[in-house]
Amino acid sequence: APVSTISVAGLVPGGVKDVTTTHDGQYLVAAAGDGAVVLNVADAEHGATSPVTGVLTSSAGAKAGAIGVDISPDDHYVFVTLQAAGKVAVFNLQEALDSGFGPADFVGYIPVPDEPTGIVGSPDGRWLYVAGLQRSSSDQHGTLSVVSLAGAETDPAKAVAATVAAGCGADRVTISADGTVVWVTARFSNALLAFSAARLRTDPSGALLAMVRVGEDPIGLTLADGGARMVVADSDDSNVRGESASLAVVSTTAALAGKPALLGYISSGLLPRVLTVEDGKTLLVTNYNSRTLQAVTLADLP
Repeated sequence: APVSTISVAGLVPGGVKDVTTTHDGQYLVAAAGDGAVVLNVADAEHGATSPVTGVLTSSAGAKAGAIGVDISPDDHYVFVTLQAAGKVAVFNLQEALDSGFGPADFVGYIPVPDEPTGIVGSPDGRWLYVAGLQRSSSDQHGTLSVVSLAGAETDPAKAVAATVAAGCGADRVTISADGTVVWVTARFSNALLAFSAARLRTDPSGALLAMVRVGEDPIGLTLADGGARMVVADSDDSNVRGESASLAVVSTTAALAGKPALLGYISSGLLPRVLTVEDGKTLLVTNYNSRTLQAVTLADLP
């Protein structure tokens, strides 16, 4: 049973999307509206009446479509992808916590191609990687943008270092533990893509390392088994006849070696979306349309 249910009604339009925690574990940050809601983790765990610490807002408006969220390694800055607005908003979280939440917390926007969704930081804290569903309203090829994290904190308008094509409908993004490989789900290509992190900056046209066909409309993804396997949430959001939602399991080693890499599929609920590995032994999956949380023992993966 849940410890508590926290309502953000009246604080932000619509509901929350992706969530993450600060590295010190004190705050949970949830993408919502044109920014994010910040909650005190200890207060939430102990059933406080109002664990919401504050709301980070930009100038993009109620329909900006906040989706993805990431936090700088020092927990000072928050980065939120605004899908409908076509931007990434940057906020000074430390300033908000020290001086109170308000307009001064908003730093600016990172200009990326249309419909940014997934975002992840590199392990060394130098780069952000942003997946975009399409390059523009007339070009539906997905994109992957490389952003200087230091630049995003000080001058976000000039922080983009490179942008490459990433299949059709690039949606979510993650990175290997050593920071060398960036993985992206290409939702409308029904594929998992792998890019060289170094070549994204130095040789963008040669950055693509692998493409693995998976199921219908892949969205979320997570590395498992020490990075040896990738689990992909095949959402089947398009309700393709004869297809169904599932979890695809991919060998990352085989994929990067150019060998057949799809190990198999696991059944899921309807529209699996967010994946995470808990305690190194259990895969947790949110099945959006089933309104269920699915737990899979990693030892049972193909």
